[in-house]
Amino acid sequence: MASLAAAVPRYRIVDSHVHVWKKDPRYPWAKETAKPPEEDASAEMLLDLMKQHGVERTVIIQVIHYRWDNSYLADVLKQYPKLFHGVARVNPEDPAAPDHLSKLVEQQRFRGVRLSPAGNAAGDWINGPLMAPLWKRCQQLKVPMTLLAPVSRMPDAARLIEAHPGLTVVIDHMADSPIGKPGELAKLTALARYPKVFVKISHTWSLSRQSYPWADTHDQVKQLHAAFGPRRLMWGTDWPVSLRHATYGQALTLVRDEMKFLNDDDKSWMLSKTVERVWPFPK
Repeated sequence: MASLAAAVPRYRIVDSHVHVWKKDPRYPWAKETAKPPEEDASAEMLLDLMKQHGVERTVIIQVIHYRWDNSYLADVLKQYPKLFHGVARVNPEDPAAPDHLSKLVEQQRFRGVRLSPAGNAAGDWINGPLMAPLWKRCQQLKVPMTLLAPVSRMPDAARLIEAHPGLTVVIDHMADSPIGKPGELAKLTALARYPKVFVKISHTWSLSRQSYPWADTHDQVKQLHAAFGPRRLMWGTDWPVSLRHATYGQALTLVRDEMKFLNDDDKSWMLSKTVERVWPFPK
């Protein structure tokens, strides 16, 4: 009996990255959304999956289909305050974005903001004058800055991180750095010199040329592990976007069972404790 108890993980599994949405006139799609999703991905659907797979808490990232209207996610956070944290979106090209972020954090329970600069000229706002006030406000609010950006934008991110050393920054999806291009990955691993930068281990299915468990991406994860250490890496499913390639369960078993180079302590951090360093949940 004692050996069986020892085999049970002594931590709660926390998913660092999902999206939710619901076809409901109370939550209209943004006018820029040319092709809205056909199926719901509601909080209740997510809760069912979490229960099936032993995931106890989740961080929900505002989905792009709503753009800057965070209403649905705000209502989800209000309904399930102990189970979810939320990361909002604000318009990075709006001078009022810092004040919008303050309202989202102080009045609607959001715990961070996500910015998504494209790799082409459309994303050059990341180098513009509106970034400093937004990053400064994020630091003052003591919530993380989350970046969805291609690896080519990591030098731009580094300049902002350098200017805001007290701010926790999370890089989504390993910056989608393509496998087999060490020079590109080096742009991401260079951020390891900043102690408050974290990286999500996700999108391996997108980078891989193979089927599950996407073994051709594991060496890249090893390199990130060597650079950042498990205390600054966290897993995430990217549900339901990931369903094009993987089940919710596969996104979990990938890190928990298939990355053989990870030991039990590594997994306790990457599946749980690192996420809660950035987004602590009530006990």
